[in-house]
Amino acid sequence: EFFAGTTETLTTVKVVMRKTYRARSIGHGKIRSDGSLVLVQRVEDEGKEPFERRWHIRPSGPGRFVGSMTEARGPVAVAEVDGRHRLRFKMKGSLSVEQWVTPLPGGTAARTESTVRKLGLKVATSKGVIRKIA
Repeated sequence: EFFAGTTETLTTVKVVMRKTYRARSIGHGKIRSDGSLVLVQRVEDEGKEPFERRWHIRPSGPGRFVGSMTEARGPVAVAEVDGRHRLRFKMKGSLSVEQWVTPLPGGTAARTESTVRKLGLKVATSKGVIRKIA
């Protein structure tokens, strides 16, 4: 339910051997009658053209969800772990992504931290905050 409505995500991204950059996205989410989340984000990575990212996540069991995301290759797996959400998915170029979303007190913001690995080696990280703005 956190992603229903409008959210803003602000992160700092560090890719190995590249300059750190800022990323921003504005998301518009909706919970469908079947309990699934449809989230459309306008992603603005510093120095790049904005693009649209789409998520469709549905419940798959207690504390578990599965779905799709525009850039993912294959399913996105989401698990609730100790009050946080862990997302795992693959991307082109043999990249594996693990993202943790941790709710902050008050219920209107969450911390997000991602690690991207290639062949088991960490090649990128991002850290930031997701805020509910409407």
